[in-house]
Amino acid sequence: MDIAEEIPTTGLPQLPEPEFKTFEELESEVRLYCRKFPAVFERAKGAELFAEDGRTFIDFFCGAGTLNYGHNNDFIKARVAEYLAADGISHGLDMYTVAKREFLSAFADTVLRPRGLDYKAQFTGPTGTDAVEAALKLARKQTGRSGLVAFTGAYHGMSRGSLAVTGSRRARRAGGVSGQDVTFVPFEDGPQGPFDSIGYLERLLADPSSGTELPAAVILEPMQMEGGVYPASPQWLRALRELTERHGILLILDEIQAGCGRSGQFFCFEHAGIVPDIVTLSKSLSGYGLPLSMVLFKRELDAWEPGEHTGTFRGNQLAFVAATASCELWRQEAFHAQLAAAIGRLDRFRGELDALAQGLVLRGSGMALGIDLGAAGGPERAERLQRHLFERGLIVELCGRHDEVVKLLPPLTVDPGVLDRGLELLRQGLLAV
Repeated sequence: MDIAEEIPTTGLPQLPEPEFKTFEELESEVRLYCRKFPAVFERAKGAELFAEDGRTFIDFFCGAGTLNYGHNNDFIKARVAEYLAADGISHGLDMYTVAKREFLSAFADTVLRPRGLDYKAQFTGPTGTDAVEAALKLARKQTGRSGLVAFTGAYHGMSRGSLAVTGSRRARRAGGVSGQDVTFVPFEDGPQGPFDSIGYLERLLADPSSGTELPAAVILEPMQMEGGVYPASPQWLRALRELTERHGILLILDEIQAGCGRSGQFFCFEHAGIVPDIVTLSKSLSGYGLPLSMVLFKRELDAWEPGEHTGTFRGNQLAFVAATASCELWRQEAFHAQLAAAIGRLDRFRGELDALAQGLVLRGSGMALGIDLGAAGGPERAERLQRHLFERGLIVELCGRHDEVVKLLPPLTVDPGVLDRGLELLRQGLLAV
């Protein structure tokens, strides 16, 4: 569900009694996904969810990108179970622990060093917005400047600092946040078409009367997900990296949803061959749905004093164990073969949708696919399609400015048969709705 613009409140399924009675009586009206997917889920495995009433659903939502390795991945689950059985530390603030040491070593050996990245890691509070908050604070502290550049269509979180660099007016209003100190620039592509963002930024920075001070940082998602699945092109990212380096501006890449393999590479920015100054990660970092959030930054940027950015849950020990196991997956040839096969299947499906000639616009990279219905029925058709698919056992997300884009996020490790069944349900749904 995209929070970028108005969230529709009409046409959503009404929750029947009695299985939803407890939730209706005791839980806030702020709940969202349960309204779109009205079932009480009990178990999950791989790319499937099992409801307590016996229904089975194929999950192409995957916790909004939190379950890149699927539900209850056996390899990761075994490590977590072993740790629990051995009475491993469950909470450690930012103290030294074996679990944290093993994750830091595994992440450096598996992800950073093979890519020539010399980053230090900071563990923040448990969600992605905590990582974004820390990244923005660090950029301002390091440069001594307060301004930021963000992009239209961006989504970076729901806390105050993150909301200030999120494009949605609705989301900022809900948080009582204005865009102070933030200059918004059109993204490379969007619903209104391509835009020369780099040229525009060049003019702003070169003109002493532009009204824009030299910012501390530029923050962006290398593939905008909630904004409608818009991948930045490699050449555009390289041009942005060159511009920020030339002007002494820090470049922050938000890889919270597009990272951890979703684009086909561990980092989405790898496709452009650039090195950001700061990177934020969360969602699938633990690989098991356990909360874990991290900021990576160049060694020379570590301007923090001890205790300047803290949090009670800034280092989930179980998540460290799961994330270490996830790193081991990335060292297995079988995992890479599985990922390549899944990407190939999704690419072939994209070709089939192109042949439907229904006015669909398709975007994405790797295991992320956006089906834009803006010119082919719009948000009304997208909502009907989402409901139609749920009734037939497939869960998909909507995103885009008005929820006009169907977003597919199957697990990277999805079983080929399950993937094919889900894609066939979607193909039939597009024809039926």
